[in-house]
Amino acid sequence: MLRGEWAFIVKNLDSAKIQKLYFCPLKNCGMKKQEKFSIAKRLKSFTYAFNGLKVLLQEEHNSRIHLFATVCVVIAGVLLKLSALQWAAVVFAVGLVFSGEIFNSAIEDLSDVVCPERDDRIKKVKDLAAAAVLVNAIAAATIGLLVFLPKIIALLH
Repeated sequence: MLRGEWAFIVKNLDSAKIQKLYFCPLKNCGMKKQEKFSIAKRLKSFTYAFNGLKVLLQEEHNSRIHLFATVCVVIAGVLLKLSALQWAAVVFAVGLVFSGEIFNSAIEDLSDVVCPERDDRIKKVKDLAAAAVLVNAIAAATIGLLVFLPKIIALLH
């Protein structure tokens, strides 16, 4: 089709026709109507979040590496008696890495649903998401060095 034909089609679509054009490869994945606030439903939403963490740890190998590193960092923090401010920096760094890994996994999984075959545009999206995790990990490692290196050097002297 030519550009002018597309413009004509788009210009002449009414909202009912646009809704029919909505496509989702998964069953019932359209937008839901806004529901009334409910504390029970808000609490139930935590089950979805915890399920997401479970899926992350079961299916994403890198998340297990991050978890192992987190356990090591917590043990080192306890042994080296980190201050409250140092703990805050460490907790922020750990959260940054896990959040990045969660977003990366979600983007990769959604990309695979939208486009199961190899596509350079999807590869670009996945590469950018992976780069975000790398940047987060470098920032976390830098925070780790700033917090732990002075304490380790003090122990060695």
